[in-house]
Amino acid sequence: MYRTCAFVGLLSGLISCKEPAPVTEVAVDPVAEINEVFETEALYSTHRLDSSLVEEFLSVHPEFQADSTAIRAFYARRDFQYAWFIGDTLAQSAVSFFDLVSSVDTNLRVAADLRGELYHTVRDLLDNGRGRELGEAQRRDIELRLTGSFYRFAELKYGGFIRSDLKDLSWLIPRRKKDVDRLLDSLVTGRMDLSPVEPLHPQYKLLKDHLKRYYEMADAEWPMLDLADKRKWVLNDTGAGIAALRHRLQLLGDVVDTTSSARFDSVLYAGVVNFQLRHGLKPDGVVGKDFIKQVNIPPAERLRTLLVNMERLRWVAPEQPSDLLLVNIPEFRLHVYSADTITFSMDVVVGSTATRTVIFSDSLSRIVFSPTWTVPTSIVRGEILPALKKNSGYLARKNMELVDASGRVVPPGSVDWDKYTKGIPYAVRQKPGPSNSLGLVKFLFPNPYSIYMHDTPAKEKFQADRRAFSHGCIRLSDPPGLAEYLLRNDSTWTPAAIRKAMNGGKEVNVNLQEKVPVVIGYFTAWVDRQGSLNFRDDVYGHDARMAAELFSPPVPDLAHAE
Repeated sequence: MYRTCAFVGLLSGLISCKEPAPVTEVAVDPVAEINEVFETEALYSTHRLDSSLVEEFLSVHPEFQADSTAIRAFYARRDFQYAWFIGDTLAQSAVSFFDLVSSVDTNLRVAADLRGELYHTVRDLLDNGRGRELGEAQRRDIELRLTGSFYRFAELKYGGFIRSDLKDLSWLIPRRKKDVDRLLDSLVTGRMDLSPVEPLHPQYKLLKDHLKRYYEMADAEWPMLDLADKRKWVLNDTGAGIAALRHRLQLLGDVVDTTSSARFDSVLYAGVVNFQLRHGLKPDGVVGKDFIKQVNIPPAERLRTLLVNMERLRWVAPEQPSDLLLVNIPEFRLHVYSADTITFSMDVVVGSTATRTVIFSDSLSRIVFSPTWTVPTSIVRGEILPALKKNSGYLARKNMELVDASGRVVPPGSVDWDKYTKGIPYAVRQKPGPSNSLGLVKFLFPNPYSIYMHDTPAKEKFQADRRAFSHGCIRLSDPPGLAEYLLRNDSTWTPAAIRKAMNGGKEVNVNLQEKVPVVIGYFTAWVDRQGSLNFRDDVYGHDARMAAELFSPPVPDLAHAE
């Protein structure tokens, strides 16, 4: 699937069409000042391009027009010296480019056409030029095609292979434009390791490091494990199934021994706990049905999950703000970053599959202690109106009140509820207090989706592994902790003052001195601070929708492309 031998062989043949000129390697520092290389008086090539010929090439190749400004700027930086040739010979940098195009993390259906174009271009040049020097027109054509193809490829590799509107995939975080000029400059100067200058989020490389292993496991037999006649396996149990479980966890890297013991010993127990931590299960060392479900997911499916999440990471900025609140929906966790370090994390409850939490980014600007809750019209129509028709005392029991357009409180008993079917001409507002659906505090980052974070009286929901229960907003397991963090630099808001305001029974608004970026994201695979690869369920089905675009039909084997 990802062999490149034939491809590199063709390039090697093209490089050796005539006696190659000596190649001087250019040493590039990881934080290279590429300009210094280009300012040297030594030329990369004995050939230069005429700027008018660059314009002529662009005029007859509309596929490169989108990147015409970048292409012109690239050659202007080089004083129009050739980039992909050393003397009359195709440079090693061209092979490096094809290696980049053919790497395992780009082996997706949407990249196949570009790889095929490059393959045929090189093969045709090899066939036409075998045994003789390339003509000037041929050399110029391959030079400009390689540069144009680089920008087309970089748009996919570093901006995302899915080119459709991300809103169609329920992703409302703006796609970040990536600067690839430094990468191209590094590539054509002979740099072999491009990873330090690739414009990708650091998490991308961490996931990529696991790709080879999952490719190797993808075709392996993966028999379904089961608990047989037991409800669970625990420490000191024995049996053939436990031996199979040990082997499975050895393959996945959770169990470090190499024995085939059929006893649930301390080594296997530690491996079970590690697996549970990596998959969002309760780390109790007990193997139950949820554990068996996760451990039976085949490597081929995990591989697709890795590639889907790497695609998402192509859409985001390479660097995140140093201070950040990140809610990862499939993980059901909030992570608080300060100075690029996770200061603390907490469990959250997100929207149910029917009322999904929106994926977007914004900035938190305000905290409200002892909040009132204006009930959304959808809840009023679907839940409260039917209850009022049965008993007008429903609102009083829920510590709610009815408010008209002028702000006047209306007695519920004075309204004929039977005449309303689709809605009511009133707002329903829940007063502050412990029973308020928003709890004792809420955190606002104004957005068109009416999403915010808040406390909740329903603490029992945090006991579940899969916490998708809300109407869309995000419930926090430790709201006082977040309030203390956000107000840590304001001496008037001590922990005692915060708790007093939370229980004061009167709404108190506090504007933050500095807004804090918030990202509501959706990642089902990531590498944590301990270096462990984590997976979570595709709670909203977003992975499945992306996979349909990325993987079907299968990518042809490049080594056998015709």
